[in-house]
Amino acid sequence: MSGHLLIERRLPAAIVTLNRPDKQNALSAALLRAIDEKLAELDEDSEVRGIVLTGNEKVFSTGGDLKEALETKTIVDTRKWLELFQRANSRIESLSKPVVAAINGHCLTGGLELALCCDIRIAGTGAQFGVTSSRIGTVAGAGAPARLARLVGPEWAKEMLFSASFIDANTAFRIGLVSELAAPEVVLEKALARIKTYAQRAPLSIAYSKMAVNKGLQMDLESALHYERQITTTLFTTDDRREGMAAFLEKRAPNFKGR
Repeated sequence: MSGHLLIERRLPAAIVTLNRPDKQNALSAALLRAIDEKLAELDEDSEVRGIVLTGNEKVFSTGGDLKEALETKTIVDTRKWLELFQRANSRIESLSKPVVAAINGHCLTGGLELALCCDIRIAGTGAQFGVTSSRIGTVAGAGAPARLARLVGPEWAKEMLFSASFIDANTAFRIGLVSELAAPEVVLEKALARIKTYAQRAPLSIAYSKMAVNKGLQMDLESALHYERQITTTLFTTDDRREGMAAFLEKRAPNFKGR
């Protein structure tokens, strides 16, 4: 445990739980630093093959800690505060391991921005999503405009940003914000099941596939295809590629080593 961040190893997964229930899992500076640091540590743990990021049954996270936000009086203060969000978010995207968000309850603004950085999002049927910045005269500054537009398209992104209204889990699923809906009590188990499946695959394949998708979204098509060719060429030299093909031909389960 690190402050308001709980770590549970349930191999092959690690469960990372936001744990500020009295503050609706508001993202404080200390919590954001802990997310950055602990996820970096888990990425180096060879026994952990994937990470589940979650909150509790009532709330994933309602976003940034408003008390801390009110203490930012200058442009410099605001930039430093936003950099904490961006570092935590970038950490999730840059991990070599898959990160699955298990979402129940409210997932709002900074909390949604955190979830948007996860590779997969699974939501309970009672979950609600929103970006509330326009209610308080700000703009979500840790990725909601850019990442929402890439995930659900610019029109839905603008609707959520303009209206600051909540959308329910069914709508989130329909527009592609989440990939699966489940009863609230089994959301975590659904996320763990995803990690268990991914753990049966080649870890280098997953890491490089994640890079190909994330970096490819920032490239033109021809550059993205060139990047994919480079990745595939690299993986063809690995022990895991040889093991995977041998296992397929021999009709047995592969024994991947991540090299």
